[in-house]
Amino acid sequence: MNIRLLSLPVPLIAFIAGALSILSFAPFGLWPLQIASLTLVFYFVLCDKGIKRSVLIGWAYGFGWTLCGVYWLFITMHRYGHIPAWLSALAVVLLASCVLAPFFAFALGVAAWLRQRWSLPTHVMALMVLPATWALSEWLRSWILTGLPWVVSGYAHTASPLAGFAPLLGVYGLGWISAVIAGSLALGPAKKWPFLIALSLLGCGFGLQSIAWTYPQGREISVRLLQGNVPQDSKFGDDHIASSLVLYEKMITAGHADLIATPETALPLFIHQLPDDYLSHLSAFARESNSRLAIGLFISDGPELYANSVIGIDPAHGSTTASPNTFYRYSKSHLVPFGEYMPWGFRWFVEAMKIPLADQTPGPAVQAPFAVKDQWILPNICFEDLFGEKIAAQILAAHVAGKPQATMLLNLSNLGWFDDSTALPQHLQISQMRALETGRPMLRATNTGATAVINPKGVVLAQLPVLTRDTLTASVQGFAGITPYILCGNIPIVALCFLMLALACLFGCQPQHSSKTR
Repeated sequence: MNIRLLSLPVPLIAFIAGALSILSFAPFGLWPLQIASLTLVFYFVLCDKGIKRSVLIGWAYGFGWTLCGVYWLFITMHRYGHIPAWLSALAVVLLASCVLAPFFAFALGVAAWLRQRWSLPTHVMALMVLPATWALSEWLRSWILTGLPWVVSGYAHTASPLAGFAPLLGVYGLGWISAVIAGSLALGPAKKWPFLIALSLLGCGFGLQSIAWTYPQGREISVRLLQGNVPQDSKFGDDHIASSLVLYEKMITAGHADLIATPETALPLFIHQLPDDYLSHLSAFARESNSRLAIGLFISDGPELYANSVIGIDPAHGSTTASPNTFYRYSKSHLVPFGEYMPWGFRWFVEAMKIPLADQTPGPAVQAPFAVKDQWILPNICFEDLFGEKIAAQILAAHVAGKPQATMLLNLSNLGWFDDSTALPQHLQISQMRALETGRPMLRATNTGATAVINPKGVVLAQLPVLTRDTLTASVQGFAGITPYILCGNIPIVALCFLMLALACLFGCQPQHSSKTR
C-alpha cells in the first residue's frame, strides 16, 4: 500500500485516527480500535522516513486523541467558570494542541531521528524503537508539569486480554505492549512472525489474568457509598450550604454499615466552620451504629493554608463531645493545576474561573490507611488515582515498615464539574486500572457518578446511575499481598524501554560493521 494513493493528507488521517481512538476507552470500550489506530500511525511513520513529517503525524494524531479525550473541560470553563464559549473552546484546543499533542509528536519524532542516526532496519524500528518512545512519552506525560496522564493508551485495556499485564507493568506497560502489537501489525502481511508476536502477547496477557497476585484478607465488610448529586453551580453558594449539610447528615444516618463514605468535599465548609453539634451528632451515630464514617471536606491549618481532606470518624472514639483532633485525616497530596493550585503567574485564571479554594496545601506523599474492623482503607481524592505509582508506593511503604497495609482503596470524587460527559466513565476506568495494578478492590463515592465497587480484577461489581441521588450498598472483601507493580512501580517499564533503545542501537550498528568486514 502506498500512502500517496490515499485521497486525504496523511496528517489529517492521523488526526481522524486519534479522534476515533477515544472510542477504545470507556464508555465505548472498543479496545481493538486503540491498537488499530496506532498501527495505522506507525505504518505512516515506517513508510515516510522524514523526521519533520513524523513529528507532524504524531502531533496530528495526539491532537485528535486528546482533543476528544478532554473536551469536557469546556463544560467546566463555560458553564461553571462563566468563561465565554469561544474562549473556553480555544482553551481546550490550546491544551490539546500545545500541551498534550507534543508528547505524541515527541514519541514519533524521536523514533524517526533514531532511525536515521542508527540506520535502523524497519522491523527494529517497528518492534523496538516506536513502542519504546511511545511508552516513554506517555510516562513523561504523567509527571511533566505535574502530570496529566488522562486517556493514556493502557487505560483502553482494562477489559482486554492485555489486562493481565497490569499487576506486572502497570498502565504504561500496557501501553508499551499495545504499541509492540501495533508495530507488529504495521509491518504488514508479508511476514508471519510479527503476527505471531502480536498473538503471543495477547495470549500471554489472557493467561496472566488467571494468576492471583493478592489474597483475601479478613472478613467482608459492609459499605454504604453516598452519591448526593448536588449541583455544582450551587454547591458553594451560601443559600445551598445548609441544605447540603442536612442532606449528607440524613444520608449518613439513614442506615448503618461498617464503612459509610461521602464524596469529595461533600460538606462544603471548613471543618471549623461546621455547626457546633454537627460532627458530634455524626460521631454519636457512628458509636451507636458501630459504623466508620469517611467524610470529604476542607481543613484549614492556618491562614491561607487549607487542604482537600477526608476525615474518618471511628465508632470506638465516637462521643457527643468529639473533637476534630481525634479523627483520622487524609489530605490530597497531588493537586490539580489551575483547579487546586495555581502555577506562578496564573492568578488571573483563578479570578476569571471563579474557582473556590483554588490554591490548596498538599498533604504528605505517604499517608496511613484507616481501620474498618480487620480491613485497612487507603483513601485517595479525585484526580489522585491517575497516579498509580503513588498509590502503590504508599502500600509498599507500609509493607516495608511492617505497618498495616491497605486492603482496600477508596476514591472520593466530585465530577459535578463535567455533567454527564465521558469524563465520568473514563475516571471509573482509571479506578479499574488501579484495582488491577494493586490487586485490591476500589470503592468510589462520588457526587454525581460514577459511584461504584470494583473488584481486584478491575471488574465493576456494582454502580449507581450517574446524576442521581442514591446510596450504593455492598459487601466487600479486602485483599492483601504485594503485586510486582506495587514492588517496583514504573521502574521496570521505563528500564525496559531504555533497554529496547540500547538494543536497537546495537542492531543498527551491526549491518554497517558487517559490510565493512566484507
